[in-house]
Amino acid sequence: MLNKQYCKMTDDDLIKKEKGGMIMCLAVPGKVLKIEGNKGIVEIGNMKREVFMHLVPYVCVDEYVLVHAGCAIETIDEEEAKITLNMFKGLL
Repeated sequence: MLNKQYCKMTDDDLIKKEKGGMIMCLAVPGKVLKIEGNKGIVEIGNMKREVFMHLVPYVCVDEYVLVHAGCAIETIDEEEAKITLNMFKGLL
């Protein structure tokens, strides 16, 4: 379990060690299903999530984005997205 200190990370604390392991941020690929203004619906695996789209203003429906902390932060091509999602499935 994470210490509460990790909930208030500073720029200097992006990666912390805990019990010999590393804690880091992670972005996951998802397919854009719908866009309304600065928000969109993104499918990640078999889940649909509402995410902020303001960092990728030119993305279109049916394209793939990387989602981190509720925000689409970058576009990604479909092949790379599927490879990454399959790697995540293998970890579960």
